[in-house]
Amino acid sequence: MSNTKYILGSFADPDEMMDGIDRLQANNISIYDCFTPMPIHGIEAKLGVKPSRLPIAAFCFGGLGLMLGFSLLYFTMSYDWPMNIGGKPSMPLPNFVPVTFEVTILLCALGMVATFFFRNHLFPGRAPRVMDLRATDDRFIIAIDARDNANHELIDNLLKEAGAVEVKYNERKYVSYE
Repeated sequence: MSNTKYILGSFADPDEMMDGIDRLQANNISIYDCFTPMPIHGIEAKLGVKPSRLPIAAFCFGGLGLMLGFSLLYFTMSYDWPMNIGGKPSMPLPNFVPVTFEVTILLCALGMVATFFFRNHLFPGRAPRVMDLRATDDRFIIAIDARDNANHELIDNLLKEAGAVEVKYNERKYVSYE
């Protein structure tokens, strides 16, 4: 069995990379991911990336913040220590709006950040997964899972026909405990 894990096609131009994606998909070759130094319009649709579910998490965290903010004010102002100040009601809803709004925004923002880090596996101390260091500088990389696609010569030829500057074979790193 081959030790090759990923086949990396390195492109100097984003249009050539998009052409490479078209050629690979026309031959039913599944693409693992693309790494680019800048955002490229339309690449998500071409790769079939699903829309983010982060707005759903934001709504849930915002609703939680709304309930916690209102509950805190209700408990402190009406239940635990009600005070009669000038004959005003102990639960003045219009006065609760600023604090409830701020707690809602705070929990929504913190929850979205935590969800983003959790979903993308960005934990403290985690080693970064970098396919090719030049992908952060001036190269556009297409990563193809070599285990899912058996015909490596065809992939190599398609990438070179599309204008790949370099085609590399990333190999697995086996850890030996001997």
